[in-house]
Amino acid sequence: QVQLEESGGGLVQPGGSLRLSCAASGSIFSINAMGWYRQAPGKQRELVAHVTSSGDTNYAASVKGRFTISRDNAKNTVYLQIDSLKPEDTAVYYCNANIKPRQWGPVYGYWGQGTQVTVSS
Repeated sequence: QVQLEESGGGLVQPGGSLRLSCAASGSIFSINAMGWYRQAPGKQRELVAHVTSSGDTNYAASVKGRFTISRDNAKNTVYLQIDSLKPEDTAVYYCNANIKPRQWGPVYGYWGQGTQVTVSS
């Protein structure tokens, strides 16, 4: 069984910063791409940032230059550094990972439980 556990959300003032973490644990043979999504009230979940197993990254246009995704493969962890926060960044942030639990099995997509980020003065 695989679990993704997020941490680092909270209430922050506009212009502030947060660092989100997501650690994968359980039966893991390998992890392919990892990413962060967010869902604001009344809106669809959207991709924020994505990082491949080799470290290639891509970002949503709305966060480019302010968000930085990174991963520590030794710790099975992905991070999202969020700077210059805006009120419109308020959302529940979800971690996603494509994980191969067994060497000769398929890849599955897993989600974390979400962490709330609120940007308000």
